[in-house]
Amino acid sequence: MAAYAPQGVLAFSLGLVGEVFAGRFDFAVCTDVPGPLRTDLGLDVRVDDGLDRLATADLVLALPGGRFREAPAASAVAALQAAYARGAIVAAHCVGAYTLAGAGLLDGRRATTHWRFAADFAARFPAVRLASDVLYVDEGSVVTGAGAAAGADMCLHLVRREHGAAAANEIAREMVIPPHREGGQAQYMAAPVPDGADDERLGAVLAWARDNLHRRLTVDELAARALASRRTFLRRFADATGSTPHAWLLAQRLNSAEELLETTDLPVEAVARRVGFTSAAILREHFTRRRGVPPRTYRRAFHLTAR
Repeated sequence: MAAYAPQGVLAFSLGLVGEVFAGRFDFAVCTDVPGPLRTDLGLDVRVDDGLDRLATADLVLALPGGRFREAPAASAVAALQAAYARGAIVAAHCVGAYTLAGAGLLDGRRATTHWRFAADFAARFPAVRLASDVLYVDEGSVVTGAGAAAGADMCLHLVRREHGAAAANEIAREMVIPPHREGGQAQYMAAPVPDGADDERLGAVLAWARDNLHRRLTVDELAARALASRRTFLRRFADATGSTPHAWLLAQRLNSAEELLETTDLPVEAVARRVGFTSAAILREHFTRRRGVPPRTYRRAFHLTAR
């Protein structure tokens, strides 16, 4: 895999993709002309690979840069288009989506970018179906993510999709970040930073719920544990997670099911019970809708003993 870094590349994004991919995968950073590359912080980094590195990468990341409103270099456009044409996954987060859009790779597709630049992006690229309020959009061979830290969500989603939940969770643990946030989650929350004892209680309730997925968890029980009325709990939950308790619990159950399928030999029926589904059939229905394959097929692809 390779990350294309333009002049003025955002140092944060350069470090982020390096933290996720470098040392774990065959990963390289490339640029238009090998040599010193100036970041948005005014620091120079040396990049030894040119655009020819994209010719063999199975995953190509277009990193955001400070000159994103300028048309991307023709050579970069050609290299990105060639990578996509031969079947590579092409991805970008934040204003890196401008590069993919400038290469015509987002035309007719759903895509996202940093919410702050959504109006400008939509005006410049009317052929793109912009989803301005989500963390990332997976269109199969083309994946886009929102701004800043949402780049980590997009990268972990790619790892999870291609290499399984256990690999993504291990990377997330090392980075001390949430292992999985759904792509449809809002880019920003009304109260993104915890504020006082109420938020501490909510955090404790979420942790308890993750440890008790095998139980039938109700909103009333969660609200009682948070020492809040049902209405107040639902409001605080949405502010903190951008989701409803039902959707959040479903995502947690599926996350746990993925990891159990990868790391244990438990029968699918036992996996279903352990994560809170009443039957293997219900797990299969939700799992297939999320992953595109049933649990047994997923296990054959990602079970650790098969690696």
